[in-house]
Amino acid sequence: MNNNRVLLMFAAMLVVGAVAPFLVYPTFLMKLLCFALFACAFNLLLGFSGLLSFGHAAFFGGSAYITGYLCRDLGLTPELGVLAGGVFSGLLGGLFGWIAIRRAGIYFAMITLGLAQLVFFLAMQMKFTGGEDGMQGIPRGMLLGVFDLSDNIAMYFFVFAVFMAGFWLVYRTIHSPFGQILKAIRDNEARATSLGYDVDKFKLLAFVISAALAGMAGSTKALVFQLASLGDVHWHTSGQVVLMTLMGGLGTVLGPVAGAATIIGLENLLADKVGSWVTVIMGGMFVVCVMLFRRGMVGELAAMLNKNGFNRSGSGGH
Repeated sequence: MNNNRVLLMFAAMLVVGAVAPFLVYPTFLMKLLCFALFACAFNLLLGFSGLLSFGHAAFFGGSAYITGYLCRDLGLTPELGVLAGGVFSGLLGGLFGWIAIRRAGIYFAMITLGLAQLVFFLAMQMKFTGGEDGMQGIPRGMLLGVFDLSDNIAMYFFVFAVFMAGFWLVYRTIHSPFGQILKAIRDNEARATSLGYDVDKFKLLAFVISAALAGMAGSTKALVFQLASLGDVHWHTSGQVVLMTLMGGLGTVLGPVAGAATIIGLENLLADKVGSWVTVIMGGMFVVCVMLFRRGMVGELAAMLNKNGFNRSGSGGH
């Protein structure tokens, strides 16, 4: 992607993001942005590092509890609460990654799932989390001591800023030399090792970055809904972000955003019409997507555009 296209992409995202809360219900948009950042963080790990984690809900939900506790019980401002949530998840990701990267494939995935279930158990048992009732009454607070986030529009722009910062970090990471090494490890780990790269170190760093961004997504969601619940740390949430990433386009920049928008949008649209059947519909859509659109929505669209562009350039050359 050349510089002009990059600038155009970010400019378009900023324009759409600035206009959206005046056209669509802001709370829905905030939920979408939180899960879009969560999916982008997960895609950095799976799509560009080749590491399938079934435990990312531990970072998403764990940070929600930490931010909730710091903002509600200790009186931290929202921006510090979100940053603290990201730091917590980064440290937790370092611990999980240090344990999990010793194995590969399905063993890696199962270790992350097992570790995440430990976090779920702690969230259920510890007193400050509220157990099955969740942590309620988390204040949105005053951003920088100036902006009152109890106003939905102000809260939306704070969430949008967090999303854009996280999205930019993911973009810069995958287009940096570090990102190229991650892709090399994903494509051929043995060759990357033979070239002298410390594969485990790069995997661990990617895991930490992904965990920290997932934590920031969970922290912002806790502030938006003023609640941190067991659902945030449940394995279902880990499965949901896998679904978003695969449907949108694994290993693409915008795929996770499209996947999150599709899943959250359909859940919002269908929840009051089909009830619990929404999960069945999502499962059916996932099967269809995997069977017919192996590269996801954005991946297939990009492939089609590239093919048409190649044909036009080819015919022009002849």
